[in-house]
Amino acid sequence: MRPLTNASRAGWIALAAVLLIASSLMFRAARGDSAIMDELAHIPAGYGYVAYLSYELNPEHPPLVKVLAALPLKWLGVRFPADGDAWTHDVNAEWTVGRQFLYESGNDANRLVLAARAGPMLLTLLTTAVLYIWSRRRLGPLWGLLPAVLFGLSPHVLAHGHYVTTDVAAACGVVLATWAFLEDLRDPSPAKLMLAGIAFGAAQICKFSAVLLIPYFILLAVCWSVVGSGSRARAAAGLAGVFLIGYVVVVYPTYFLLTRGYALSRQASDTAHNLATYEHGPAPAGEACRLQRCPADLVVWMSGQPLWRPLAAYAEGVLMVRQRTSEGGKTYWLGQTSGRGSRWYFPIVYVLKEPIPVLALVAIGAGLALRRRRLVLPFTAVQVRQRAAGDPANGFTDFALVLWCGVYWLSSMQSPLNIGFRHLFPTLPFIYMLTAGAWRDWTPNTAWLKPGFVALLLVWFIGETASASPHFLSSFNEFGGGRSEGYRYATDSNFDWGQDLLRLREFADAHPEVERFAVDYFGGGALESAFSQSITAEPWSSARGNPADAGIHWLAISASVLQTAVQPLSGDLARPPQDEYRWLTAMRPRDAGFGGVPRPDYRAGTSFFIYHLP
Repeated sequence: MRPLTNASRAGWIALAAVLLIASSLMFRAARGDSAIMDELAHIPAGYGYVAYLSYELNPEHPPLVKVLAALPLKWLGVRFPADGDAWTHDVNAEWTVGRQFLYESGNDANRLVLAARAGPMLLTLLTTAVLYIWSRRRLGPLWGLLPAVLFGLSPHVLAHGHYVTTDVAAACGVVLATWAFLEDLRDPSPAKLMLAGIAFGAAQICKFSAVLLIPYFILLAVCWSVVGSGSRARAAAGLAGVFLIGYVVVVYPTYFLLTRGYALSRQASDTAHNLATYEHGPAPAGEACRLQRCPADLVVWMSGQPLWRPLAAYAEGVLMVRQRTSEGGKTYWLGQTSGRGSRWYFPIVYVLKEPIPVLALVAIGAGLALRRRRLVLPFTAVQVRQRAAGDPANGFTDFALVLWCGVYWLSSMQSPLNIGFRHLFPTLPFIYMLTAGAWRDWTPNTAWLKPGFVALLLVWFIGETASASPHFLSSFNEFGGGRSEGYRYATDSNFDWGQDLLRLREFADAHPEVERFAVDYFGGGALESAFSQSITAEPWSSARGNPADAGIHWLAISASVLQTAVQPLSGDLARPPQDEYRWLTAMRPRDAGFGGVPRPDYRAGTSFFIYHLP
């Protein structure tokens, strides 16, 4: 019993160390990073929910992370522009209210943003702990650590885990909901059904991609009815119960509370405005709604009904996300500026950003699992039954984890909205858990080979994470050029989301010759609050021409802006010539090689390219 006890204690101690290291790294990054793009919308929206119980801002993202971020702000005595037209009259003026709240209301923006990030950081640590607890139950106290280490110390999780965004929350919701649902399938009871329903509902208020849990759970229930010992009627009843509890006990009360201060008439008009272009808009008067448009018309009607308005607020967000993902968005990747994305975006970005030791662990683990036929998909009921019978404790769980990764990756690869590796976060915990299980079950001929090789890869991985600190957002592996050259392959939230504005100020402070700066910035910060009074920072753009002509001899451009301006266009995407920085590329031709830009004289952080102009 003593070896087991020692291993169990060692597992908890190691988890505590992982959480301590992760929290330290995230806090350091959070102090140095300026507000990234999405925080400019999420932070004021959350404060509006908490302080005014009004859900008028940022309805296309669920409320949980934003509420967690806003709670500490109640104790800071911040000022909110509640009497401005953007809040009182405009429709979803999230960016305007965000700028007013953070930078124009007399608040200390850096202090406010840092306090708002505390909630997401705690949620990231919670997700790591929950992943360990589940993995520990399946794989043991030591092998169960591997998924928690790979997730909790991932440079990408550490990057987005300290921002007020929904991606790590999505992973948390999916892990909790899937675990609870599988437990209820295996050993049904009223208590487990309630927990599964609450976990499902919690996932829905984390990120709207969790809507995919609905078809996923249906598929799992169908498969379980084939291989499990319970009846199909019980599986169907449990499935319906999970959905009912999730929406009635969690989703409805959450939105009910957060719409109490939202005038009913205004919610109805705002919803109609936000969904006005959904599936080409409402049908002409006197005509029935088109099939694809009918959900939007129903949601608009529900938003004006007191009983249904909470569900309308939730459904409005789901439809807004569907509309946005179907439209795509302009971004740079693989040498081109694209507006429609690619099916290969996520597989390629995954290979370029995931640390190489993790890729090695995953690839070898997949090979080992395929060799043992652990990941065979259930094309027939016989195959499913054989797998579950062969490993009743983990066989169906392995299948469930693979199924989710397949469903989610296929859905993501079909989307034209290609703006970040972060959108794959809901699958990372399952990938790591499957990897750990495959390695645990491998029995090499030489006893030391497995622990020695895994330890070597983990040391390499932790070294990669440490070297990326605090510039976690721009982390690429060696295939992708590392954190300094990753911009050649992909930008936006993969590399540059506006996190380096404070580091640009540090550069200016360290160079007394800089008195005036022209800045073309992509992010959630504000030039007027970032720079000291001794330095003038002028917002700039390509169309304004060479800043030297206006007496400004220093130019700083965000990598996301520069790449979308100077790289070739893909498909039918158009770009005005004045927005292409032709005067800069004429002065400094682009570097040779893939994704090259005009060579800068300096860099601030990783994402600002600085040019000293004659």
